[in-house]
Amino acid sequence: MPRKWTDIMSLETIIIQMRKEGHTRQEIADALGLDKIQIKNWVNRNNRKQEKMPTSPKRRGRPRKSPLNQQDEMALRIKELEREVELYKSFLQAAGRM
Repeated sequence: MPRKWTDIMSLETIIIQMRKEGHTRQEIADALGLDKIQIKNWVNRNNRKQEKMPTSPKRRGRPRKSPLNQQDEMALRIKELEREVELYKSFLQAAGRM
């Protein structure tokens, strides 16, 4: 049995709207003339995509007892950037580009 292919991305806005209105997957599939499994798979993919949205990097280690002042914070950031530059330089040197 050949697979049934539908350009479900063109129906994305309609599906999202119907889900917000509280329609079930079966009701959405019937309204759009699709199989329930197609809607189910799309909803699962969409949920996974929402979870993978970029987040800010997590800080490691124990939190500080007192917050840093702006000058100390800038000094730490400068040191961090200098370490990154050194790392990039050593990589380029190892790759033979410098």
